[in-house]
Amino acid sequence: MAVTKTEPLATKTYLANSELALALRETAELLEAQGASPFRVQAYRNAAETIEVLDAPLWHTLEAEGTAGLVRFPTIGRSIAGTLAHMIRTGKFPLLERLRGDNAAEHLFATVADIGPQLAQRIHEHLGIETLWELEAAANDGRLAQVHGIGKKRLRAVRESLAGRFRRTPTTKPIALTETDLDAPIAELLGVDREYRESAEKQRIPRIAPRRFNPTHAAWLPILHTERESRHYTAMFSNTARAHEMGASHDWVVIFRDDDGNHGQWTVITSNFGKLRSKRIVRGRESECASYYDQQMR
Repeated sequence: MAVTKTEPLATKTYLANSELALALRETAELLEAQGASPFRVQAYRNAAETIEVLDAPLWHTLEAEGTAGLVRFPTIGRSIAGTLAHMIRTGKFPLLERLRGDNAAEHLFATVADIGPQLAQRIHEHLGIETLWELEAAANDGRLAQVHGIGKKRLRAVRESLAGRFRRTPTTKPIALTETDLDAPIAELLGVDREYRESAEKQRIPRIAPRRFNPTHAAWLPILHTERESRHYTAMFSNTARAHEMGASHDWVVIFRDDDGNHGQWTVITSNFGKLRSKRIVRGRESECASYYDQQMR
């Protein structure tokens, strides 16, 4: 009797430790070249060195213990542990792609079922989110449903696709925010925006060559890395299709936070309406900005 050979089941391919370390080293080099804090630069280099000498693949630890298991390795803090988990699970590193001048979020969202390039761009611009974890949260707390083009059927497909990637059951319950998920203070964000625009105008900060909307590959986009106590911020002008269409590519400033305490993204613009007209405001937090300016006038 002939024996029929069966093909082995396909297995997911994870990034090797050497690939993870290489990405962290490149991040450190770009941060250093762009004037980031030496301590932040060294943190990425130290983490790369730790990963390179590990005997077992890092994804083994992630699968067995989750992100908390990564933090127990020396030199790997909460922020870098989250970055590594994201790289292992998705093969993407939004921070590194941002430093290179790529539009990481739109490419990443377009890999999710029922989300094409145009819808991915709309989600990124409307919600100001960067990662698949943030996309999943938006899909479950009602924000994604507010984006034009996201109907009930598509929303369900997105939830199921993301649940499959993260190996959990999709939920329609809002995801509770912890204290570290709370937004940064308005005064702090406006201070980062002011520092960025002043530094860009006086050409005090490096410029990178974004890969989108830049046919000549010119290094025109100023980038700022700055800190407020232990909080790390990166700021740059918005290089999205919407910003260019509105003539706002040198007005809209996107601020990213990436540290052990929190991750976030905000867009600061010049208001064209109401009592906030001509003032810098954080989009989506207009009432807080109004209160801030009222206090400044007292």
